[in-house]
Amino acid sequence: MTGILAATAAIASAPTTDAPIATENLSRRFNKTLALDSVNLRIPRGCTYGLIGLNGAGKSTLIRILIGLLPPTSGRALIHGHDPRTHSIQARTSVGYVPDRPTAYPWMRIDEAISFCRALQPGWSDDRCAELVKRFRLDTAKRIGKLSKGTAAKVSLLLALAHDPEVLILDEPTDGLDPVARDDFLEGVLASVCERPRTVLMSSHALTDIQKMTDWIGLMHEGRLAIQCPTEELLRTTKRIRTILPDGQPAPAAPPGSILIRRDGRQWSATIRNFSEDATRALAPDSFTTEDLTLDDIFKDFVRGQQEAAT
Repeated sequence: MTGILAATAAIASAPTTDAPIATENLSRRFNKTLALDSVNLRIPRGCTYGLIGLNGAGKSTLIRILIGLLPPTSGRALIHGHDPRTHSIQARTSVGYVPDRPTAYPWMRIDEAISFCRALQPGWSDDRCAELVKRFRLDTAKRIGKLSKGTAAKVSLLLALAHDPEVLILDEPTDGLDPVARDDFLEGVLASVCERPRTVLMSSHALTDIQKMTDWIGLMHEGRLAIQCPTEELLRTTKRIRTILPDGQPAPAAPPGSILIRRDGRQWSATIRNFSEDATRALAPDSFTTEDLTLDDIFKDFVRGQQEAAT
């Protein structure tokens, strides 16, 4: 086994206690809806891991279980080997969490929110907090409820980082931010990773940001972790091939690893994971062209392929 399959198998078989963030056959049901279906997640130490998927794929449910806000229906989640439900102190003190919207009381001033969180985190550093206030250019006398989305996101990141956590979990942190505010926030995340080895789990629909920032990708679809592999390897080994078929010629057989096949008249294309030019040429016409793909391209083609297969 080589390439993406080997990398995925290696991380899936690693002991959960060796990974800062891990799950074992994690499932969560809401009445008749299976939101998570036997998810086995492993995030290597020091890795920045991008979690992507459609709305309702299970990303936020997974994150809420990891930080102890939801119990699983079956299986377990682990932060540095600790179950966040049964060993909440050990798990939560090593995690910084940034939700998709601020959770501090809107009537609080920023300095009051800082004082509130300081009391909850034994590893809180006033010096680090002051440095982050300066870096993010925050006026600590302002009330949370009066902040712009971008400034509120910076406050959330400050509160998540001031105790210098080993693990940083971000759930759609740039949702609704303008481009400048988004860049400022992401620069803050990158700076925190550069300062010390830190394991980051980031869920986002902004796939351009995910492609630039992450070492690994986890693609969730309908409650399952459908893809888990290094970002660079996914981009390098997933290709789209195109050709124009001669009049009357039937479409070629689907090449190995095809995730989406499209035909429009004489135009035929296939998006292929674990692309092999030799294997593809054995099944497809010699006159095909090969295209590199972005993460956005791969994600859309994977989802469309799954949707077409289900109909």
